[in-house]
Amino acid sequence: MTGAPASAAGGSGATPAPRGGKLGAAAVNQAGLWNIANILTMVRLLLVPGFVLLLLHDGGYDPVWRSFAWAAFAVAMITDLFDGHLARAYNLVTDFGKIADPIADKAIMGAALICLSALGDLPWWITSVILFREIGITLMRFWVIRHAVIPASRGGKLKTLAQGTAAGMYVLALTGPLATLRFWVMMAAVVLTVVTGLDYVRQAVVLRRKGLAAERAAALEAVVAAAEAVRPESAPVVAVLSADTGTAGAEAVPGTVDAEAGEGAGTPEGVVEPVAGARGATETER
Repeated sequence: MTGAPASAAGGSGATPAPRGGKLGAAAVNQAGLWNIANILTMVRLLLVPGFVLLLLHDGGYDPVWRSFAWAAFAVAMITDLFDGHLARAYNLVTDFGKIADPIADKAIMGAALICLSALGDLPWWITSVILFREIGITLMRFWVIRHAVIPASRGGKLKTLAQGTAAGMYVLALTGPLATLRFWVMMAAVVLTVVTGLDYVRQAVVLRRKGLAAERAAALEAVVAAAEAVRPESAPVVAVLSADTGTAGAEAVPGTVDAEAGEGAGTPEGVVEPVAGARGATETER
């Protein structure tokens, strides 16, 4: 008993909801499939076919429909900024989100680049470079995932921002100075794409080498431990009087001699201490 009646805590005795902002929300939210982060990812996936239809409507050259396509593209890119943050901040990380989020990112950007190149607005080599990098880095992450996870760098985030801005400007039917500006923004995005891609490759190679070295070291330690486990213990060696020749020899006798029990204590029958001149003393007694 706490001394406070149930009515004082809210009238029904129910435990009040935890407080504390994000920590409280993280405690009560369950990381199930239907959470806000996953819903935003699903919305982004659903926007991909809608964006393609809007962009290619009426041959793909209607400024009004391209404005609608830009709006869909902008919503998709904005949701990309929030779903990951919400998942981490409120403990909503799920296996579905880990798989669907990068797929949604690549899908919306890939759809925009391919459609723009098909319409003749964007050179195919730009689309090829960006898609090759994005797909290659994704596969490379799986290549090293058992050793370590390659974190997203600031350069990678800047690359994503540059790609989204440039692609969005190409979706709009821009002319004049803005059309020239979007070309240079896209060139900056291509440079960032290549540079960050090479940096990710370097990180992947280093992480894989470290991971393989750690695995080899662990395997070697396991072999050494197994060898030590099966190796027999060394038995103490004591001097033994030979019955045939009367000479003192060395023989391994199981067990140990208690050195603290006194001289000759615990010595097996027929065993003598290795004393200098033992052979001469024996022959004199004969």
